[in-house]
Amino acid sequence: SSLSSPHPLLSDGAMGTLLHQRGRSFDECFDELNLTNPALIGEIHREYIEAGSNIIQTNTFGANYYKLMQHGLEDKVAEINIAGVELAKRIVSASFKNIFIAGDIGPLGVRIVPFGKVKKHEARMAFEEQAQALSSAGADLIIIETMTDLYETLEAIQAVKNIDPDLPIIASMTFTRDDRTLLGDTPGLVAKKIHEAGADIIGTNCSGGPSQILRLLNKMRSNLPDANFSVMPNAGWPEHVNGRIMYAATPEYFADYALSFWRYGAKIIGGCCGTTPNHIRALAAIVNRE
Repeated sequence: SSLSSPHPLLSDGAMGTLLHQRGRSFDECFDELNLTNPALIGEIHREYIEAGSNIIQTNTFGANYYKLMQHGLEDKVAEINIAGVELAKRIVSASFKNIFIAGDIGPLGVRIVPFGKVKKHEARMAFEEQAQALSSAGADLIIIETMTDLYETLEAIQAVKNIDPDLPIIASMTFTRDDRTLLGDTPGLVAKKIHEAGADIIGTNCSGGPSQILRLLNKMRSNLPDANFSVMPNAGWPEHVNGRIMYAATPEYFADYALSFWRYGAKIIGGCCGTTPNHIRALAAIVNRE
């Protein structure tokens, strides 16, 4: 479909970074803003669409049972996820553009067997609950992102498949400075397992910025030359400057890598922590010029 287009699809950039810049505290539940301040979330979606994003991710990264429980909101999983899709839909419809809505599923925030107490079927149930809400509200695809545990990622993929086998899935893991996941898996193994589990697009996101992500993409692709990939780098490693979290990569530096990502097989390019509509605008200018 649109993956065969001559240009990569552009996703959006960070949500949390912008909310933080607009005075929201990292301690609060960003997902709940879908209910309590939808205008703020909608505004950010609109800025990304105006910057050139073809895909926007719902504000539901932490909207699973375990993470919402930390805020006493575990009975609002469905409500928060449905609101996340519905408000994205309203913004897309007002833009008169053809934009895909990616239902965003992040890690559960708990350790899974064998590394923790939560059993695999419990993890899968939590992912199914979230996927059910995103799917029923009409997300065009699901993005499972910023995952550090391959077992957890595979449970999430299976959960989405159980809910709606036709929903396209991007499954994206994040890597440490030594090019392995937090639990020690290599990019090649990760790509192979995610592909076998049935994800349509194998992703890498967050991590250490564009140069590391390009290296990871190469390692993944050498194992699976025909697969589809997505990359959503951070704007560099986060640094603390005068009490604020800053990211080093400018929009221009970020965009310089876009063509390399595209040449090395990335069908979807976006940004993670620290990226803003300006980063996406710089990407769009380069990608659409080619």
